Amino acid sequence: MSIQLAESDFQILGCFPVISQLRPHLEQDNFVEQVRYQMKEGYQLAFLEVEQQAVAVAGFRISNCLALGKFLYIDDLVVDELKRSHSYGKQLFQWLIEYARNHDCKHLSLDSGVQRFAAHRFYLMQRMSITSHHFSMEL
Repeated sequence: MSIQLAESDFQILGCFPVISQLRPHLEQDNFVEQVRYQMKEGYQLAFLEVEQQAVAVAGFRISNCLALGKFLYIDDLVVDELKRSHSYGKQLFQWLIEYARNHDCKHLSLDSGVQRFAAHRFYLMQRMSITSHHFSMEL
């Protein structure tokens, strides 16, 4: 078992079966191209691999803002639905915390859909706090 950053197209594509469970609108045919485009803007893809297969995936970026200073923002965090309850999500989350600390981040944050109750329980168990409401509108 290992956690690493997806750097090759092969590694990025290997994350697709897991991340598509969280983002079912994604298409495998242009997944690598989309991730590569986002990487130009600081996006990174980390994955926990067991027996040469990604079982947990996190997409994240490091940024700065006036409200928080330097922070790590988690765009995507998902464990394969057939591999849950093996602490893979916890291990990947802890890896993200260490990555943020090692890159001098003062905060780690994410948004989670209001309907994702199991995810909310997980985040609260990881000692995260609910600190704001996220508002959006489709344009």
